[in-house]
Parts: sequence; structure tokens; C-alpha cells
Amino acid sequence: MAGVALPPANLQLILSPGFKLRAISHLPRIRQTFPGSSSRASSFWARSAGTRHCVHPSSGPAHWRYAIRERVLFSTSGVRGIEPRDTDKEPSSAGKTKQEASTKSNLPPKARLSPSALTSTLKAKLAPLRHENIYTLPNILTFSRLIATPLIGYFIIHNHHLYAFSLFMYAGISDLLDGWIARKWKLQTVVGSVVDPMADKALMTTLVGCLAVNGSLSVPLATLILGRDVSLAIAAIYYRYASLPAPKTLARYWDFSLPSAEVHPTTISKFNTFLQLGLIGTMMCVGLLHDPSAINSVAGGYLTGVQEILGGPERVGSLVTSMQVVVATTTIWSGLSYAWLKSAVTILGHDEALKRKQGFRGRMIVGGCFGAVIIAAVGLAWRDWLKGEEEAMEESHD
Repeated sequence: MAGVALPPANLQLILSPGFKLRAISHLPRIRQTFPGSSSRASSFWARSAGTRHCVHPSSGPAHWRYAIRERVLFSTSGVRGIEPRDTDKEPSSAGKTKQEASTKSNLPPKARLSPSALTSTLKAKLAPLRHENIYTLPNILTFSRLIATPLIGYFIIHNHHLYAFSLFMYAGISDLLDGWIARKWKLQTVVGSVVDPMADKALMTTLVGCLAVNGSLSVPLATLILGRDVSLAIAAIYYRYASLPAPKTLARYWDFSLPSAEVHPTTISKFNTFLQLGLIGTMMCVGLLHDPSAINSVAGGYLTGVQEILGGPERVGSLVTSMQVVVATTTIWSGLSYAWLKSAVTILGHDEALKRKQGFRGRMIVGGCFGAVIIAAVGLAWRDWLKGEEEAMEESHD
């Protein structure tokens, strides 16, 4: 702090007669002090003036005593005044002057830590670096759902719909349960926050793909759903690379403690996710009506009764087709919303011109990729329609 002045301090030094004080007594100098109460060095300009006196002890050689007066001219930080020291004592056996010994003795207790206190301090500092316990019940439920995903796909492809539906119900219940347990008993972990959404996305992708292979879900709709996710993933790769501050290294790219962009799911995207889950659940239930194991089970009568209430197999098929059309519409709307809404992705930083350019390029990537997906889905739908017309004509001729 500029303008801080110290009271005159008499610093006594025991020097040999041949020592000269021209550099100390005639030139300004920079001096650094390290107060014990702070870890910051304080620098100030000081002008020194000294007087020389000869001391003749009763025994031993003569010594010269110098009294140095200091006056602070400028200071960058507040420093403590130096109290006059008793100069009658000789230097210690270790070769340190009386001033150095007194300075060391006046250090605060925190600066003179014992080995045990130092060990406990280091343990306290390193406490946040300890490994977290990942073997918690929420994490076990999440990993079990991730392991059950390929089994669900296998059962769907091989028409074991009862087993597939049972594991699907387990996945849905565990998804709700692990989040509730983690919040209730404060068992949230970093691993769980990463694996939980990954397990949900893996389950969704597996169900859509396997239902399309099985013939339960139309291929054009599966193309739209999966193509939207792929388009958003490609755009996310670009957003991460473009918005990452320099240096753009591979280690920094995967270091998610360095946020560079924020994604805000649109309202239609959330609604579309809900409809997709409803459609997949409906398709799983319809699959039970074609599984002899499910029909012959205890719940077989209940399934048949629900089908009759809805109007029979033909009415159920029409209902499923209508749901697929609605989901296809919301999927297209959701994917294109990330292409025209500027608020969907927020790039962090202060360069507004660069942020606008990066945001425009990212939206164009989403629009281009998802536009190609829409064209492919329309082509597949047109092919299926032509194929259906040909089959209808053949049946009419027969």
C-alpha cells in the first residue's frame, strides 16, 4: 500500500572494522520482508543512513557497531515495523545474527508447525482428493440396467417378448429408483452422473434398433429417431472443439471440468422424448400379444381383455400407426428446433462475434445432417408405400 511509513528502526549489526557501508548508507535499495502473518512479499524503497562507533569490550578484539536508520519512501504493501533489538549478545553458534534469530523466534505459531501438526494439515488439504465410493446402491442399479440392455435387444429380436418386457419394466423402475435413493441418502457420485444418462440413451437406441429389425417399428421412423441423435452428436463434437479455449489439446477436449458450451433442451425435445418412450412401451405391450408364453401366462387374460376393449387387433394396429406418425412429426420438429433456435446452445466466452459465428456453424451442421436424415427417411417411407401397393395389387389379382 503506497504511502505507508515505518517508524525509525535501529538495526544493530556486529561487523568487522574493514567492512564498508557505502552501498547501504548512500544508495537507495529494494528490501523485501516476509511478515509471518502473510505469505505475500512486501517490497519498498528505503533510504539508509548509518553511524559508526567502536566498541572495546573488556576482553577479545575490538568490534565496530553500526546503527542504521531507515526511512520508507515508497511501499507496495503494508509491512510491520521492526522493533529495536538488543545487540549486546553475540551471534549464535550456527553463524546467524541476533536479528535473524529474533525474527525467527517472533514467527507466529502457524509458521512453526510440529511434524504431527504438519501431517494432520496435509491430510486435511488432501481430503477432497480421496477416491469416492462407487459401490453404492444407485450405481449398482444403474450398471445393472446397462447390462440388461443387450439382453432386452436379444429377446426382442428372437420374439421372446415376455422376457424383454420384464427386463424393460425392471429398467424403467430402476431408473426411477436409483435417482430417488441417491437424492434421499446423498449417494450422488461423479460416475453415476455420467453412467446414468449413458444407460438411458443406450437402452433407447437398442430398443429402437431391435424393434425395427423385428418389424414392430417402421424403418423410416427408426431412421428419424436414430438420425436425430447422431446429428446432435456430430454438432456437439463441433461445438466442443470450436468453443474450447486455446490450447486445443486432446486432454483438454475430454476434460469436462473446462466447460465451453451449454445445451438447453427445447420444449418440443422434452415432449418428443416422452412420446418416444410411450411409443416404445406400447410396442413392447403389443409384442406380448404375439408371444405364446405371455398369452398362456397369468396375465394372458388381462392382455386379451385390453385388446378387446381397444377394438380388436385391427384397431390396435391403427392406434400404433397413429402414434408412430405423431412421434415422427415431433422428432422432425425437435431436430430442426436445434437448427433454428439460437438459445438451444449457449457458447461461453466474451467474444460475441466469434460466438455468433460458431453458433451459426453449429446450427448449420445440425440442419445439414438432420436434413439428410429426413430425406433418407422419406425415401424409405416411399419405398415401403410402393411395396405395399404392389402387394395389394397382387392380392387383388389373386
